[in-house]
Amino acid sequence: MTDKTDPGEMTALELGELFRSRKLSPVEAAGAALERIGRFNADVNAYCFVDESGALEAARKSEARFAAGLPLGPADGIPASIKDLTYAAGMPTRKGSLTVDPARNPDVDAPFAQRMREAGAVLLGKTTTPEFGWKGVTDSPVYGITRNPWNPERTSGGSSGGAAVAAALNMGVLHQGSDAGGSIRIPAGFCGVFGMKPGFGRIPQWPASAMTTLSHLGTLTRTVEDAALFLNIVARDDVRDFYRGGAFPADWRATLDLPLKGLRIAYSRTLGYASPAPDVLAAVDRAAAAAAGLGACVEEADPAFTDPAEAFNILWFAGAASILDGIPEAQRGRMDPGLLAVAREGAKISAAVYIKASAARAALSECMAAFHAKYDVLLTPALPLTAFAAGRNRPEGDPDGNWVDWTPYTYPFNMTQQPAASLPCGFGADGLPVGLAIVAAKHEDLLVMRVAGALEQALRPRFPSYVGEAVGSAGQKQTICLNN
Repeated sequence: MTDKTDPGEMTALELGELFRSRKLSPVEAAGAALERIGRFNADVNAYCFVDESGALEAARKSEARFAAGLPLGPADGIPASIKDLTYAAGMPTRKGSLTVDPARNPDVDAPFAQRMREAGAVLLGKTTTPEFGWKGVTDSPVYGITRNPWNPERTSGGSSGGAAVAAALNMGVLHQGSDAGGSIRIPAGFCGVFGMKPGFGRIPQWPASAMTTLSHLGTLTRTVEDAALFLNIVARDDVRDFYRGGAFPADWRATLDLPLKGLRIAYSRTLGYASPAPDVLAAVDRAAAAAAGLGACVEEADPAFTDPAEAFNILWFAGAASILDGIPEAQRGRMDPGLLAVAREGAKISAAVYIKASAARAALSECMAAFHAKYDVLLTPALPLTAFAAGRNRPEGDPDGNWVDWTPYTYPFNMTQQPAASLPCGFGADGLPVGLAIVAAKHEDLLVMRVAGALEQALRPRFPSYVGEAVGSAGQKQTICLNN
């Protein structure tokens, strides 16, 4: 039983326990989540649409099910959100773009939203994304900048920045993200929450992503247990998914309590080519040492591949070009200039070049399969730095290139379709979160959950408690964040 008294601070498991004992109502939980959105969202811009009336109606229906002793399951009544790239009936899907007609709202649920509703989750609204989810930070021509809850002058990361911020501040408990190059793990790392990118195909996608088989759907939560509860609901087959496979894990919670003793873990500080900041490495070193302290055999080892950024960019730019193809020429001037530039580069890519990049992707997958024949799990930093200034695509003093250059630990594992997560593991010298990346072989999602569950207990991450405005010493307003 939880000792927390504020439902707005509780996890999904804690809320569910109180719902079942009738000590708390789903309506109270929804009200607490909506109150937190009202308190925090103006400062951080995590939600681009809030469906207060729909959420309260869903919460009342959940309350009636609990009163009748007929809850739909462990997610019944739990406040949740959907990313603004994913269809949810009754909610706008602008995709962060001025080129999308706000009046043209698809009156249909994507599989993710449908599974959440079937489980009784209370959908609070839509979280922010950059235009069409194209980059590793979150700002868009429609909704502006999404800010880091630990310091609103810093970026949230992206493209699931709104979901990560909402998770950090518990503006809802279960948050959907998507990840075609790091878009769950980047904001999870910057915002200090748990972001899980399951292996490709674990969560069905419809409509299909323009990034095709690079794109994974996943979860952002405060805890690993909540992510497992969430994945039990949404990681299920759907006939609409063109890439559907099979063999879904029966229970994503199955390995959370297993010890790490006997696991063979490789720890790579750089993957052989990255340049992480010393304060980031210090936090990740401690996490790797904690894994060893829990009984795992931890060895320093780099996978034998060179930076696959060139091949990834070819695949990514081609996907951006396919987005641009669907937008009338007269509308393109309203787009994010960075996306427009990338898409125009993608339009120049020949079929032969694309196939060559696909071959490089296959070689990378072969390399990682051989690596995991020796090691069960790979640990790396999730990111080489802590969150940089909001409103920028790249860190200060680094004006050239694109977002892939500062995310060396994420995109390779979209190319290989492996399960990967970012777990909070400490803080940098600036007081901002550092994430630990946990990667397992293809189809070994439950190994990621096992390591994440054990290290979460050892590392005990903490979360931001308040975002607001205060008056500085000079009498001017300044945005601050007070942490636990």
